[in-house]
Amino acid sequence: MSDRGSRGDEAFASVLVAAQAGASWACTRLWSDYAPAVAAFVSARGSREPDDLTSEVFLVVFDRLAGFRGDAAAFRSFVFSIAYRRLVDELRMRGRRGETVELLAEEDPRRASSAEDEATGRIGDQRALALITALPADQRDVMVLRIVADLTVEQVGEVLGKRPGAVKALQRRALDRLRKKFDATRTPADAANDSE
Repeated sequence: MSDRGSRGDEAFASVLVAAQAGASWACTRLWSDYAPAVAAFVSARGSREPDDLTSEVFLVVFDRLAGFRGDAAAFRSFVFSIAYRRLVDELRMRGRRGETVELLAEEDPRRASSAEDEATGRIGDQRALALITALPADQRDVMVLRIVADLTVEQVGEVLGKRPGAVKALQRRALDRLRKKFDATRTPADAANDSE
């Protein structure tokens, strides 16, 4: 292990010990280090209130912090395991109650959009999110945890309760599906630009 990596482990360990002792600065540090990734994960997986859900996740994290043992990688798995379970709870609850969506003027289907609006809607994060959202749920979970949460295959397995081989297989199937969607949208001119 590099000297830099061991210093990072020591820094995390000291923050963890302080947070477990109730130091507010250490809890704030854990929040600021992990909350953005949790919010991105739950948002990408369809949470209607990602900030509220992230707060709920950290209430549980801080409540269970005294019993946590492990390094930074284990803590990341710990946090995302809680985030995944809370997200599943939210999705189940929404499924039971049904969806209620506020109709916004800019989302009114009777409204004619401009060419600029349509072009903007087809690019960037929305396109990537739409592609990932179109994946089957198990593949989508793996991809979001791997890409957004930046978890290893083993950590994703822990969060989802799957073996590493199953996670790898789901990731491979998801990538194959995504590749086929990209291949279908390419034009011969696009293919020529790939080799440049």
